[in-house]
Amino acid sequence: MSYQFDFSSITPEAVKVLGHGMAVSLQITATAIVFGIVWGTLLAMMRLSPSKPLQWFATGYVNLFRSIPLVMVLLWFFLIVPQLLQKLFHLSASNDLRMTSALAAFSLFEAAYYAEIIRAGIKSVARGQMAAASALGLTYSQSMRLVILPQAFRNMIPLLLTQGIILFQDTSLVYVSALADFFGRAYSIGERDGRIIELLFFAGAVYFVICFGISLLVKRSVRSQGLS
Repeated sequence: MSYQFDFSSITPEAVKVLGHGMAVSLQITATAIVFGIVWGTLLAMMRLSPSKPLQWFATGYVNLFRSIPLVMVLLWFFLIVPQLLQKLFHLSASNDLRMTSALAAFSLFEAAYYAEIIRAGIKSVARGQMAAASALGLTYSQSMRLVILPQAFRNMIPLLLTQGIILFQDTSLVYVSALADFFGRAYSIGERDGRIIELLFFAGAVYFVICFGISLLVKRSVRSQGLS
């Protein structure tokens, strides 16, 4: 007997619940992108710095997070971060710190990937630009901030946006901490109504529409700006 699909569980009330889950997914994505780019930029500059200790620290950080599965990092932060925060700030054990743990895990993890993208973008800028900035009397930090980074970020726009799409997809992994993101809400509704297949199919369709739509916007933006 063939399986009979039934999408009746996707009611207005269910859509509202899924909307709250999507808000959680978008919050994690936005926070991780902002923090990841800022911290990733600093890591990239450390790796390119003439200071050996800074190079070693940044290289070790990037290699560590790029060598560990994201789901494992999420589990570590879910099990460790709440206990540390409760001890440091004398918080009650009843405080729900799952969101804080997820934001910290994603932000620190994504920074390692953004660091490599940004480092490649910096190296794509002609060396003569740094020499010209030095000739004008700019310090290393001024040259990076005013001359190199603006050009590098323009070259990196496609990769940064693509990494943002991947990050949005990866937010579904927060289910390991029982955080009610979009995927988690869809699974819960499907499990409640005995329609897991339908709800997961619906969730997959939503992820596809959002990610594919953003990908098209990225390609159009790249073409309009003449970026490769």
